[in-house]
Amino acid sequence: GALLPEHEVVVIDEAHQLEDIIAATSGVDLTGGRFTALARTVAAIVSDTDLVASLDELGPQWRTAIAEERGRRLRGALDGDAARVLSLARTRLDATMGALRAVPDDGPGDVGARKLRAIKATTSLLDDIDHITEVRSGEVAWIEGTEDNPVLRVAPIDVGGLLADTMWPRTTAVLTSATLPTALPEQIGLEPDAYERLEVESPFDFGAQALLYCAAHMPDPRSAEFDTAVHEELASLITAAGGRTMALFTSHRALAAAVEALRPRLEVPILAQEDLPRPLLIERFTAEPETCLFATMGFWQGVDIPGATLSLVTIDRLPFPRPDDPLLQARREQARADAFRLVDLPRATTLLAQGAGRLIRTVTDRGAIAVFDPRMATNARYRWDFIAALPPMPRTKERAEIEAFLRALR
Repeated sequence: GALLPEHEVVVIDEAHQLEDIIAATSGVDLTGGRFTALARTVAAIVSDTDLVASLDELGPQWRTAIAEERGRRLRGALDGDAARVLSLARTRLDATMGALRAVPDDGPGDVGARKLRAIKATTSLLDDIDHITEVRSGEVAWIEGTEDNPVLRVAPIDVGGLLADTMWPRTTAVLTSATLPTALPEQIGLEPDAYERLEVESPFDFGAQALLYCAAHMPDPRSAEFDTAVHEELASLITAAGGRTMALFTSHRALAAAVEALRPRLEVPILAQEDLPRPLLIERFTAEPETCLFATMGFWQGVDIPGATLSLVTIDRLPFPRPDDPLLQARREQARADAFRLVDLPRATTLLAQGAGRLIRTVTDRGAIAVFDPRMATNARYRWDFIAALPPMPRTKERAEIEAFLRALR
């Protein structure tokens, strides 16, 4: 089907996310909730309570069948309980379709419209079950979610071909982002002669407004000493900044460890991501300058906190994607020797730039970015890719220098 409704020009903001968004929306998701929702829809126009109950019970059966397989990438046909539930579902959905077609179109009220919606929902579910049963070449299937709400997903490994066939030949598009990775055109199916690239200079003078601190002396991020070293760095820099810090973490575990270690130690309040809903958390952090906000991936992008409330953004580790992400695993296999360059490095550099971008939001903002991962300063293979992803600004490896810089801003 069409990716977009009729249009003359499409503007895609935050275009660095386009590959993942298309992969998520052009695939298939199957949860137990879809069976439950369909049962409610059918119950409104079909009087066969046994049929409705048979649909409704598919929801918990599907959840039970796949819950223990969360995190697993599917390599081949489904088997066991999952295959049994889908076979049962197909039989019951066929019976549901027959019952729906028997409902008169000219029934009372809006029965005709509700019948059409129910038929469309049933057809969609049948189609998705067929898709899941026969995963196509060029797709990857896996199970994720929570124990109470697991989901089986199927997604295209490479969305470039899909976009090249269905979108780029038919549309004029403007793709914008503060961080567009150089590999993006290749990832989304744009040929080199099919687009023009325009870089608009930032209105901010990062050379005068910001400082980048790369903590070269830190232990290896994989070592047992790393968390403690991060906590020491945070304590010193937060004290120098007088609060006013957004500390970004690459995992919930690291966030929880930092909150536990530093709340009893620091005089300034620490707001943690799980303390309040996101809007209230940002509102309180903005209203109370001498406060810190500790957060994970949900705050690396789309958070705008200008002014003196924020003068320090810290990043615990270079944000490389998880090695066990099933979709990225499949993309790495497809990219082979180029996997790091095409899959991991663009995502990590883009996300670092997004996280660092929380700092300078107006021409009067000033502050520092601190990266505690020593690879940012020492890894000859890719350190310059990360530095190049950030706006040009003064850099230091000396903690005393960033502490003096932060104290001068207070």
